Amino acid sequence: MKIGEFNELTLLRFTSVGAYLEDENENDVLLPNKYLTDDMELDQKVNVFIYRDSEDRVVATTEIPYIEMNGFAYLKVTAVTHFGAFSDWGLEKELMIPFKEQNLKLEEGNYYLTHLALDDKTDRVYGSTKVNRYLKECTEFFEPDAEVEIMICEHTDLGVKVIVNGKYSGLVFKNDISKPLRRGKKMIGYVAKVREDGKIDIRFDKVGGDKILSSADKLLEILRAKGEILLTDKSAPDDIRETVGMSKKTFKQAVGKLYRDRLISLESDKISYLK
Repeated sequence: MKIGEFNELTLLRFTSVGAYLEDENENDVLLPNKYLTDDMELDQKVNVFIYRDSEDRVVATTEIPYIEMNGFAYLKVTAVTHFGAFSDWGLEKELMIPFKEQNLKLEEGNYYLTHLALDDKTDRVYGSTKVNRYLKECTEFFEPDAEVEIMICEHTDLGVKVIVNGKYSGLVFKNDISKPLRRGKKMIGYVAKVREDGKIDIRFDKVGGDKILSSADKLLEILRAKGEILLTDKSAPDDIRETVGMSKKTFKQAVGKLYRDRLISLESDKISYLK
């Protein structure tokens, strides 16, 4: 029975305080009454999350936490005490972040990027905002444009930091960002490069022809609707992002394709759609 994880257990018996669930090694755990549903019956398989309650007892819950074991999420700090900070992770008992696991002074009401770990000695889960120590150096081979899952993290002068496939540190450069990004959001990205330091450069679009075709189609639709746009290949990146939602590099590639297809005309101060 794994603490801090979902376990598929068998419903063993009902009692006045809830139902006891059993694993393959005949270890049992209580699922309190408030988590029981009318369709539960003996010998049924039940998927539950196992953790320790406020009295340090191992219990089961059908609630779904905001963060998985060894995973990362932005969690809201609900209290700061002399024991450490406590954050809301979606379960009845809040998640403790010990002082030794804090990389800065945490403040109540703020959200912090948090890692969920298990203390093997005590079987207690805990949170840590020292996330860099839990991110691995990437030694895995990725093909260019390989699809990966990323989580949006902090913005920097270079771009936005991301966590790649739940375990690697990555970066999307500012020039490749064409829309606002919310911290904690999970989305698909594409590998541009694995650097020598084990960190990964990520793009939101593929580098190849599929990306150019998609961007060209998007730009053509905008031009059909407006007739013209006051942009050129010399326009500022911020103006391009605000007007058509693309990076300057992607915009220039799309313009080049539409021009070669004779669908647009290029003027000194604007681009026009050729009807």
